[in-house]
Amino acid sequence: MLKKVTRISKEASLSQHHQENVYLVIQAVRETESLSIQLLCKVAGIPRSSYYKWLNHKPSQRELENQELTEVMMALYRKVEGIFGYRQLTLHMSSETKRQINHKRVQRLMKIQGIQSVIRRKKKKYPRSTPQHIAENLLNRQFQAEAPNEKWVTDVTEFKYGSGQKAYLSAILDLHDKSIVSYVLGRSNNNPLVFKTLQLALEAAPDSTPMLHSDRGYQYTSTSFKERLDTADMKQSMSRVGRCIDNGPMESFWGTLKCEKYYLHSYQTFEQLKNDIDDYMHFYNNERLQQKLNGLSPIQFRTKAA
Repeated sequence: MLKKVTRISKEASLSQHHQENVYLVIQAVRETESLSIQLLCKVAGIPRSSYYKWLNHKPSQRELENQELTEVMMALYRKVEGIFGYRQLTLHMSSETKRQINHKRVQRLMKIQGIQSVIRRKKKKYPRSTPQHIAENLLNRQFQAEAPNEKWVTDVTEFKYGSGQKAYLSAILDLHDKSIVSYVLGRSNNNPLVFKTLQLALEAAPDSTPMLHSDRGYQYTSTSFKERLDTADMKQSMSRVGRCIDNGPMESFWGTLKCEKYYLHSYQTFEQLKNDIDDYMHFYNNERLQQKLNGLSPIQFRTKAA
């Protein structure tokens, strides 16, 4: 036990949080080993007066509030498996406690607890296919929409599971509220995957005629896809060659999804991956608050607009 006191005391200089750990260890050793405080403080390399000052300290109102906020923060952090940074934690903590919380305060509490958001990984680049049908970039990076079902963006991304097996996720995102209108996870990156996603989106938003923006993937440049858009009286827009930012909101969503769910787990089966994708889509649409949506989730923002 004395070795534990010595080890933790060496780490104590790193932060106030670690310093308190030294006092807690001394207190625990004192109760279990019946050793003198003088000896334990000498081993830890701290003045005995500092220990007694900590022992008799009465927390201030600010410290009590920080303890309460820390408990809320850590519960949220564990619930979402560490995907939230200080911005998302601040939003959710403010919503849960019904009070305004400064993001700098959350940053300090995160630092004390030694937590941070998971690191976003770089998106793998894939060779581009030769387009059959090309549409103009009508969206032109105007990523705001005045109403739901005015502007949609879409794309397909890849996931790996098992022994090098691949799955492909196609989704359509509404630029008004950043909600996912429809999505399909399949084992093949083909036309039916994209066509089914469009069909589900039109069923979810009947009688709507939004502009649909995509990259120049072969599914979107096919004549069959163009015919489906014409039948639905939808305008088609495409990114320029080599300009991923032209479809920035969709690329951003893929990054968020993979960072906050996919990269945190290892999937052995397609069913395991699908279950997590389904769970995340519900979480993203209904529970994940966004600063740009006035602190609401996409569905909350969409409902309020309606």
